[in-house]
Amino acid sequence: MSCCGRPNTNENDANRQMQAQTTMVTQQPGLQPSLGFQTPAITTPTPTYAANVNAVNTWSHSPSPPPGPGMNGMMMNNLQSSTPIPTTYSATINGSSSYSTTEPLIRPDAIYPGYGSSSPPLSLNTGIPPSVPQIASKPVDEGKMSIAFDFGTTFSGVAYGSARVTAGKVQQILNWPGSTETFRKIPTCLLYDGHGQVLAWGLEAKNASPMAGTIRCEWFKLYLEPHALRDESAVDPRLPRLPPGKKPIDLIIDFLSCLWEYAKDQITREIGAVADLNSADVWLTVPAAWDAKGCDIMREAAITAGLVQNAHAGDRTWRDRLHIITEPEAAAVHCAFLTNVHHLKPSQNFMIVDAGGGTCDLAVYKIIGQMANLEIAEMCARSGANCGSLFLDLRFRELVKTLLADHPAHLDPASLAYFMHSFSETDKLTYKGLSDDNNMFHFTCFNVEDPHDPSVGLIDGQLCIPGNLLREKVFDPVVSQVLSLIEDQIKKVDQPIHALLLVGGFAGSEYLKHCVEVQFESRIRIITRPPDADTATLRGAAQYGLAKRQLVSTVIAPRSYIMKVKLPAEKDDWHKRPAYIRNNDAGVAICDNRLQYLVTKGAILRKGQRLTTKFCKFSQSVQDSSFVATLFTSDSEKLMRYTDEGETTELCKWTVDLSSLPTFRQNAMHQSGGFYTEFELGLELDSAEVRGILLYNNQEWGRVTFDFIN
Repeated sequence: MSCCGRPNTNENDANRQMQAQTTMVTQQPGLQPSLGFQTPAITTPTPTYAANVNAVNTWSHSPSPPPGPGMNGMMMNNLQSSTPIPTTYSATINGSSSYSTTEPLIRPDAIYPGYGSSSPPLSLNTGIPPSVPQIASKPVDEGKMSIAFDFGTTFSGVAYGSARVTAGKVQQILNWPGSTETFRKIPTCLLYDGHGQVLAWGLEAKNASPMAGTIRCEWFKLYLEPHALRDESAVDPRLPRLPPGKKPIDLIIDFLSCLWEYAKDQITREIGAVADLNSADVWLTVPAAWDAKGCDIMREAAITAGLVQNAHAGDRTWRDRLHIITEPEAAAVHCAFLTNVHHLKPSQNFMIVDAGGGTCDLAVYKIIGQMANLEIAEMCARSGANCGSLFLDLRFRELVKTLLADHPAHLDPASLAYFMHSFSETDKLTYKGLSDDNNMFHFTCFNVEDPHDPSVGLIDGQLCIPGNLLREKVFDPVVSQVLSLIEDQIKKVDQPIHALLLVGGFAGSEYLKHCVEVQFESRIRIITRPPDADTATLRGAAQYGLAKRQLVSTVIAPRSYIMKVKLPAEKDDWHKRPAYIRNNDAGVAICDNRLQYLVTKGAILRKGQRLTTKFCKFSQSVQDSSFVATLFTSDSEKLMRYTDEGETTELCKWTVDLSSLPTFRQNAMHQSGGFYTEFELGLELDSAEVRGILLYNNQEWGRVTFDFIN
């Protein structure tokens, strides 16, 4: 992610008092090598990490009256027919089985304050993460191409590499349509005609002159923000309108299609026909604050755009070549290797502040092992918010509209676009804060009419805005949000943070960097902005793919994942929710709308760890083979017992087709009047995505379909 800016040169300072000379994107977005970052030399640190902590929690168990037949879709733990069915329930935490039993009835392992044990499932331990055992896997093709896409709110880029053709080094596409200059990233921008056909993309779309019957679309990535996905009224009203008949996913597909088609040609041109792009691993970055629904939309868009496809006959796992990774995780991978910048040693912690165009994402990681075989582990739940540099632009536009409210000649779309471009290209990154309070910032008016009104800052065809007004109305509200995010992230970690690394296009803001240093330098020894900070996310995603191993060993669950279940009624249910209790066919009191925690917020999870739970479904006939459950999420630290406690969000319907299971077919053939099918579901949480798997005898038997709630 990035925002648009110029190198920090003397010419820029002079340009503060001059008019903008162009309305085109002519400068590389984000930071430039000429910024002159200092990269102090440091000797290779001595490895000191040798701790191994394996914390295993204990599930509690309290018996309840056994339910009878007729409880369709209940957890097997809570099932007992007229003849008890011995069952085993197990949950894997950090690779260890923590509870099992063969009793006829087993209460689920959700733990609630006041309802049993005080130890919640999958609780957070912020000590040194447990060592991760190596999982056997099929041999990897070391020469396989890895391609990374940083699809940003304002700017996007592509990087690639292969041990065979680039000696394991990350390469970036630098040449783009619409310019003879090189750009590390290009605007995330589309130009449509009146029929919804793409006329131009990237630089060509951004620099196109206004034309009747065309629609220029930007910032459409923000439509996938979690609140906007759940409630259309939560969409920022300042976002540009979508073309008629188009949805946000359509724009994302169109842009990724253009980006991918061009990238394929460029990669082939640069390294030759040896690149097998059809079988390449593709890495796509997403903001830290996105939930599984946003990631699922992004995956669907990427597949539709052709980023991965069937490479050959019998290629059944081609969709698995698309990997989605959070932006701070990708940036952390890139930054962890910059030992001459952050001076970190194994067992030390560092914070990534990925301040981009649309969002600011934060995460804290610990360096594990020697640098030659580096791994990093997430130390607390990551966070993020919509407070990227784009919101400086939007606040600047609102300020201009307020100042010129009585001068509508300067508020037409072309004039506003000209003001915003001048601000973005000259002052957004070089603004210094308090030291600029007494300076005047001059913006040439696009419209030559109505050139003079000193009372609002119109002087001789220029809009003059004092520096203190820019700071109060434009910069401080956004920068203060970033500082609050950092404060909150620090509070989540009960260990020292040894370095803070600012990355992303907004990291190029001198004022943002200054404010971070002033507020946190007494608590964090190293606060730095690495070289190529604006492409750290992109390069880190490509490095992850080239590593062919898990560089991030553990992640922290950013939210709880919960299932709605039916359980035998307990004393507390009779007291708190008697309306939820009914008798089943066997006359046993059952409580509806109970919550079963599959994973709690803050839980330490091995990357790709599978959390398994056993279920049982009662089917009336062989046609009754679908098991449907509702999966909820919660950002609350509170552990809830019922669905009506108000701090949960319905994420998706969890649909499982059991007809392929041998036990289902056998039971359907030999039993009349209905039958039970035991099965196991696995939930896999990666850094960004959630996957469901149907298991039988510990073997993967199929994927679970998630129908996300609109």
